[in-house]
Amino acid sequence: MADFTQLLRPTTFDALVGQEHLSSEGAPLRVLCEKFALGHSFFYGPAGCGKTSLARIVAKTMDLPFYEFNATSLKIEQLRKIFEQYKNALQKPLIFIDEVHRLAKNQQEVLLPVMENNSVLILGASTENPFFSLTSAIRSRSMLFELFAIDNAALDTLVQRAINQASLGVDSATREYLVRTSGGDARAMLKLLEFASNINTQVNIELLQSLRPNALQTGSSEAGVHYDLTSALIKSIRGSDADAAIYYLACLIEGGESADFIARRLVILASEDVGNANPQALTLTTSTLTSVSKIGFPEARIILAQAVIYLCASPKSNAAYKAINRAQISVKNDKRLQIPRHLKPQAEGYLYPHDFGGYVKQKYLEEEKVFVELQNIGYEQKMKEWLYKLKKS
Repeated sequence: MADFTQLLRPTTFDALVGQEHLSSEGAPLRVLCEKFALGHSFFYGPAGCGKTSLARIVAKTMDLPFYEFNATSLKIEQLRKIFEQYKNALQKPLIFIDEVHRLAKNQQEVLLPVMENNSVLILGASTENPFFSLTSAIRSRSMLFELFAIDNAALDTLVQRAINQASLGVDSATREYLVRTSGGDARAMLKLLEFASNINTQVNIELLQSLRPNALQTGSSEAGVHYDLTSALIKSIRGSDADAAIYYLACLIEGGESADFIARRLVILASEDVGNANPQALTLTTSTLTSVSKIGFPEARIILAQAVIYLCASPKSNAAYKAINRAQISVKNDKRLQIPRHLKPQAEGYLYPHDFGGYVKQKYLEEEKVFVELQNIGYEQKMKEWLYKLKKS
């Protein structure tokens, strides 16, 4: 049984495909390695994009002893033994830690002294941006390098190498299907081809589909992807692009995101970005949150889609969002305004507006402040006109 992921694992920068911004001649990472000047670094990117291969290439290029760990099973004592072993050595080791975002705080603290004195070279890899999981002390001593999902042209190159290596029969349509449905994950693609070839050396689409019925999708449970997709959805709704918003909604759903989380984000957006330009948006999204919590997937996707399209088609105003921001900044930074005496409980001098037809002029703030700036958009324009009339009456 041929293990394509091992047989085709690159051992040089030139052999690494799909990450040319890091591996091509003149790329900063490669130059630093070739000059033996690379410092502590962390690689992050989606699964199967070559992070571990890159770490091994760095070790080989810099001719360093290589120790590989996974943060989920790493023991501090293992690290200390290596530190002690190379304490007075002329050559420092390279310690590679996969899933580095799972390092506990005490494990990170153990790394700090050796990172500071450069007695070892620390490399880490993660499917999440480690900026959010590593301490500021670790980050200040290291560099971050992002890897990307491998594009189809690079995947096709790998497939052809595997086909040639194992003398497989794979027609062009099958090869294209294998590449297209692998979601930029080289490891998953090669594993699928490996399993298929162990059944029949003549690999066709039907055989591939029997092993993996659906195309791989990038799940949204990983923090980086989760925040990227959520941000894209919110910004698309804010920009009134219904097609883009529905697409990102579908990505979140297919990535395993909960209906409740999506609905909560829509409720927030209804106030932050639509606001009083269409007050009904908050009512509809609140109803959406209630509905999806009781119904769940798959039907909840329809309710979410309705809410997303409604928000896209609504006039937008962030006046409420900006108003509360201004007020909070004033409360934090400016002189605290005293409450006028007549507004306090049981105080005399308060004018009850209903006794005056619904409105009467009186002082509500110690000094005049403007926090609310309504816009001439949707229903908010009517509210603005009404308040203006009251103040001028």
